[in-house]
Amino acid sequence: MTRKPTTTSTDKAADSAKTKAKAAPKAAEKAPATTTPAEIVGQVGATVGHALDRALDPLASALKRAGLRRAQKSAGETPAQAAPVVAPPPVAPGKPGLAVSPLVVPFPVIPPIAGVEIATGRAGFYKHERPDLLLMRFAEGTSGAGVFTRHGVGSAPVDWCKRQLAATGGADVRALVVNAGCANSFTGKPGADAVRRVATAVGKRFDCRQRDVMMASTGVIGVILDDSKITSNLREVETRLTADGWAQAASAIMTTDTFPKGAYATATIDGHEVKIAGIAKGSGMIAPDMATMLAFVATDAAIAPAALQTLVSLYTRTTFNCVTVDGDRSTNDTLLLFATGQSSAPKISRAGDKRLADFREKLEGVLLDLAMQLVRDGEGATKFVKITVNGAESPLSARKIARTIAESPLVKTAFAGEDANWGRIVMAVGRADEPVNREKISVKFGELYAARDGLVSAEYDEAAMSAYMKNQELEVTVEVGVGKGSSSVWTCDLTKQYVAINGDYRS
Repeated sequence: MTRKPTTTSTDKAADSAKTKAKAAPKAAEKAPATTTPAEIVGQVGATVGHALDRALDPLASALKRAGLRRAQKSAGETPAQAAPVVAPPPVAPGKPGLAVSPLVVPFPVIPPIAGVEIATGRAGFYKHERPDLLLMRFAEGTSGAGVFTRHGVGSAPVDWCKRQLAATGGADVRALVVNAGCANSFTGKPGADAVRRVATAVGKRFDCRQRDVMMASTGVIGVILDDSKITSNLREVETRLTADGWAQAASAIMTTDTFPKGAYATATIDGHEVKIAGIAKGSGMIAPDMATMLAFVATDAAIAPAALQTLVSLYTRTTFNCVTVDGDRSTNDTLLLFATGQSSAPKISRAGDKRLADFREKLEGVLLDLAMQLVRDGEGATKFVKITVNGAESPLSARKIARTIAESPLVKTAFAGEDANWGRIVMAVGRADEPVNREKISVKFGELYAARDGLVSAEYDEAAMSAYMKNQELEVTVEVGVGKGSSSVWTCDLTKQYVAINGDYRS
């Protein structure tokens, strides 16, 4: 699992269902983002993240507010999916015996995306029978863009993707190789050499340069990737390439996930319909600035690499950077966005082009949907919680306060125990070290006030509060009374099952 990209985030929500979570292994994904002026050409969002958080430029501001407003209005704080859904196919999770999360959402029906072929296979990174290898082939001329972990250790596949996207500017990405079961993080030169050998082998099979091959890994940290397990299976896996394999792809990259995660939407560009599809994995080691996750999104729209990078950087801020399960940052977090250009829509060169208005909204919806599913599949989770902070000095300050609340073990265990312990929330607000006015602090669970204007609420009703806390989905709103900044973060509760899963991760 992994966490922390070089971009940003803020608001939305998702769905629910039933069952329970049990035990399984953990994963890692992502490398430190150390960007230089040269890299900015290929990774516009890599260094822009923090700056945008502090002072939203006009484009970011307008796009974010408009997109979120429309998405929330139409989705009612649920993931925006423009397709019917079906139950996820039976899959073997990263570790046998895990119960499916009670917050599970069904996998959507995702049609083929022109210019994308998908195949999965078993490389043998797990002892038990399960798919653990994903191969994607893209049409010539496909644009690519990415956002990555800011973790100080990082991983070989993250280093590889960042370097190649910087070198090519994201032009003509031809393939993606993903393995589960080995993070290839903290593996030095041997790990980097393993990534290079896989990229070289794929390049030879697909008649492209090795730098046109993107890589991603998830699994145990500190284990060098046995690249022979991938290269020896390439020929056989390649024979299974198909345009219709999104559900299988989502299953192949799972680690401690209990259900495959996917999202799909259609958008209109200048009167032409385009498709957007994505998959993600992640369950633990998830926290803002990317969460512990891998996510791969593809569209048949024709969008220039620089514009694509701007979009993925911008909307990571409001989606993947606004979720947390346990506050731990992963070494392997990777979000890659591919645009094949195979639809009939005209090519767009600027992220702010008004013809992209609908596409921008739908792209953000797909990313938010995937991000919400990570929280719903949080290790041991039984509660899906949205925490909103209003009245802060700035959106950045509001997000820091919301994140501090969302990551507090005392707050999260109170959610697990269905206890509306607003005192712990007030504690977390003060611990964030952000400006607040104590006399104006209010805390609300759903529509029920626990505290108002610095005091216990006069209308506080313990019975009503206890009844509300039994819901699977909760909303907590905090007013801090110093400004107009607002932000939301999504999280889950912290249960005994989280301890069981992580105490037994490698065994």
